[in-house]
This record gives sequence, structure tokens and C-alpha cells, in this order.
Amino acid sequence: MFINGASAISPLPVFDAVSAGVNVVPVLTQRGKVTEPDYGSLIDQKLIRRMSRIIRMGVATAMDALKQAGIQDPDAILTGTAYGCLEDTGIFLKRLVENKEEMLTPTAFIQSTHNTVGAQVALLLKCHSYNNTYVQRSHSFELSLMDARLWLTENPGSSVLVGAADELTDYSYALLERFAQFRNQWGGEGAAYFLVQSESNSASWARIEQIYTLFQPDLEEITAFATKLSEEQNGIDLLLSGMESGDVNADQYARIHGFIGEDIPVIHYKQYCGSYPTATAFACWLGAFWLKTGKVDAGSLQLNAPKRILIYQTDSMGYHSFILLKSC
Repeated sequence: MFINGASAISPLPVFDAVSAGVNVVPVLTQRGKVTEPDYGSLIDQKLIRRMSRIIRMGVATAMDALKQAGIQDPDAILTGTAYGCLEDTGIFLKRLVENKEEMLTPTAFIQSTHNTVGAQVALLLKCHSYNNTYVQRSHSFELSLMDARLWLTENPGSSVLVGAADELTDYSYALLERFAQFRNQWGGEGAAYFLVQSESNSASWARIEQIYTLFQPDLEEITAFATKLSEEQNGIDLLLSGMESGDVNADQYARIHGFIGEDIPVIHYKQYCGSYPTATAFACWLGAFWLKTGKVDAGSLQLNAPKRILIYQTDSMGYHSFILLKSC
């Protein structure tokens, strides 16, 4: 399936990257907050005031992706999120305690559910088509992509809006930091949406060639899969890795990189967006952006005319995912 529109909001100012460009440099911080764009050009001002931060991020990226693709009413809306609307969840729980479970307004609860972002996009578009939200930890975005691929297989010629969003609040950051979640990587957040179709056009960004997910595989299974994938694609030009050298699963990454090819450049994409479950959505945007522009420009690493970019992600729960992007 082809990415015919893509938009992201992250700690890096990437929202207008196609027109204004972006300097892809590491974000040096312990907690990365997104660089929010001017929402007024995409969302009615009266509605913006009622939206929480994650809803604004999700709606803005969804509307921008649709605008790029020239689509007003997608045939399906698919969203991945691990944490949902944490800000509204925190507000609701705080009021629950303060008011002793009495006289609670329902707004914060209604906006705290995981499917709020996808639902809000559908409401604004007046879209009554298939709408689903996946809440599967760090596999949430990947499963949304798989559902999009199935939908396009069964409905050729249709268009699917697929994306992911997760936010980091004061409450969640404090809790996750206590559990050493950010020991090796700083905390991040972000949102990204893609308009995917079964056919390409002149505005296409990239092609999503392969999507694979594994749960608690052994090293032999991972390396065998990585070897097969590399051979089928006649090599990989760039590996976008969600791992760092301090990760407990670093030996698995080293093994995979060894079988794909020692001379293949590697970029740890979480240095740009931070660590959060659906960070692969940002990696997908970044890889598609580089394929669209025809150049990888990340500090000292310069790569012209990349053809295949592989995104690899794993976490402490044993989830592994591979997303292969190809130039159109």
C-alpha cells in the first residue's frame, strides 16, 4: 500500500517539513514535549478550545494528511494508541478524589477513552465509515497498519486514514520514571497520521512493503526472519532502530544488524522523538519523508537516493516489529 499523505507532530518541528524543511537533530532533554503547530488553519478555533492536547495533535495530523492526498472522506479510520488520552484521564481521576465521587462532570470521562482521537476525527469529517482503535501496547500502530492493509486488499481503490498518538503528562512521566522506563531513552510523545491507498500517484511519499510483528521470539527466529527479509529485498539501505546500546535486548539488535549487513547505516530514531509505545509511527513518517525527498540528512549521516528503509522496534515485553518502506 502507498502513503499518499503523511503528517506528524513530534518534539522536532516536523509538521511543515515538506514545505519548510526540518533539521533532523537529536533532542537533548529528559522529557520531550511536542512542538505544536498553529492549529487554526486546520481546526475551527471554537473546537480547539474544547480539545485536549492529544486530540488536537491527532486531529491536526489527520486533517493535514487528508489535505495532502486530496481526500475529504476516507473509507476507514484506524488509530493506534497505548495510553489513550492521559491528560483527560488524570483530570477525571483528580476530580473523582477531590469531589469524593460526587457531582462529577462527564466531559473528562468521555474524552479520556482510548478511541477519542479516532472518534473526534470522524465527527469532524462526518465520516460514518469503518472506525477502529487498537490498544496493544507497542504493537498498536503496527496492528492499525495491518488492518489498513487488509481493508485495502478487500476494498481495492479505497482510502484509509491510519495513524497513532500517545502523550506524556506530568502524572504519567512521574510514574513511568519511577519504573525506570526512561533509563536509556528520554520520554517522548507524538502523533502521526497517514492516508494510504492501494495505488500510487504523483504525490506519493513511499510504499509500505512489509509489516511483521513477533512476540517473544528467540534469537534464531529473529535473525532468520531478518536474513530472509534482506535477501528478498536485495538489501536494505537504512535501518531505523528503536533500540539503544543500553537496552536489555541490545544483543538481539546486534544480531539482527549483523545478519542484515554490517555496512548498513543505522539511525536510532528515538533520539528525535523520545521513547513512547507508538513511536514507530514517527519512524514511519521519518522514513517516508526521507524516501519522498530522496535524501537522508541526519547530522553526520548523509545518504542519497535511498530505496529501502527498514524500521525495527522491540520492547521489554518481548514485542518485535518490522516495517519495510520502499521508494515509489
